[in-house]
Amino acid sequence: MLYTAPASKEMLSLMRHRFDLHMHSFFSKDAASSPEELIAAARMRGLSGIAITDHDTCEAHEYLKSIRIPDGFLVIPGVEVSTAEGHLLCIGATLPFMKGAPAAEVVAAARAAGAVPAPAHPFDRWRAGIRPDVLDVLDIDAIEVFNSAVTSPRFNEQALAYATKRGLKPLASSDAHHASAVGVSTTTFEMDELSLPAFLAAMRRGGEPEGHYLSFLEGVKKHFANWFRATNRRPGGTV
Repeated sequence: MLYTAPASKEMLSLMRHRFDLHMHSFFSKDAASSPEELIAAARMRGLSGIAITDHDTCEAHEYLKSIRIPDGFLVIPGVEVSTAEGHLLCIGATLPFMKGAPAAEVVAAARAAGAVPAPAHPFDRWRAGIRPDVLDVLDIDAIEVFNSAVTSPRFNEQALAYATKRGLKPLASSDAHHASAVGVSTTTFEMDELSLPAFLAAMRRGGEPEGHYLSFLEGVKKHFANWFRATNRRPGGTV
């Protein structure tokens, strides 16, 4: 007879929570949806929370201070910094404007703020992915191994191989620029409560990534916004 050890109280108290940790609101010039729309889309798809990681700005998180977040849902502060060597997600805290700073400097600032730094779409040469020679010297524990919007699947494959080789925690995320793409890719974590400290602890332990590529329509919408910025609806009507 197969013996299975009884679960500990700690194990019994853990619950699985699914997150999309890379997306953009209309506070990014190339994105279209409001923070409220991103939250609504994530809840509709059964997610426990999201990280809004706009390009080089944390305005969305200032904006959300005046919005009531639905109970049982976690909005994680974050930003995608355009470092001198490529794009870096900083998940779990807000940062001052650091566009153009060296990646190592941004990693240090993220850590000091209590955030987890994670290179976004690494190896994607068309989307400012950080190159291996820089990755090798960055003090990181996590990396995006599946980005739904990469220009070629081989870049995700390279990222996963690199994470495996280096023992980094893998993340999968949508990189949504419209609410309709939220939750296409997610990472699931085991957590004892739905809170920012519990999330950060779980992220440092590692989660289970699940990746799917954007549909053709979503890809067209994203690249249309990237090039023409016509769908951006920032507060005040600015584009």
